[in-house]
Order: sequence, then structure tokens, then C-alpha cells
Amino acid sequence: MDAATGPDCNRPVSLSRNEVTILAETFRLLGDPSRLRIVLCCLDGPIPVSDIGERLDLSVSLVSHHLRLLRGARLVKGLRQSRQIFYEIADHHVSHVLRDMATHIAEEDHES
Repeated sequence: MDAATGPDCNRPVSLSRNEVTILAETFRLLGDPSRLRIVLCCLDGPIPVSDIGERLDLSVSLVSHHLRLLRGARLVKGLRQSRQIFYEIADHHVSHVLRDMATHIAEEDHES
């Protein structure tokens, strides 16, 4: 496969110890159900903090706290528009991982 069609799945991934630690921390962050739901809300494009809270029945302050952690891990990015900050997935790598895992889970549900 080339860069246009995706990574070569047969190529071994070589990460330093530090990079493995960062990757583990990233997955730990996504292991929290509230944070995972927040990230999934951001998949469809920019969404304000208040809308995320409303959709998920979480307080704005709790959503903001989780978004701060997710932004620190470069999973989401914030875009200021006037007095609101809209959040979206940071890049296509994050989006692909989330969508691929969601598809993987959905496939397992149908196989059971």
C-alpha cells in the first residue's frame, strides 16, 4: 500500500519506550467512558462545549475538564468562534482509529 491508500499493515511499528508510554497513556485517556463519548461527539465536526454537555447529559465544567485532557493528548483541537470554543477531532489519524474500532465492535456484535 502507498501513502494514498493507507499504511502498510505488514510493516512493523517501531516505537521508543517513551512513545510506547505516550501511546499507553492515550489509550488510558480513551478508556474513560465519558471521555470516549466526548471524543465520539467530535467525530462529525466542530461542536461547542455546551452542545456536547447537552447531548451527553454532562455538566459544561466536566466536559471542559475532559476536553482539556483530550486536547493535551492531541486527540481533539479547539477552534474559537466569538465567545465559544468548538471542538473537533485533531486529525485523520485519530478519526480513523475511532471509526475503525467502532466498526470492529459493531461487527463483533453482529457475529454473536
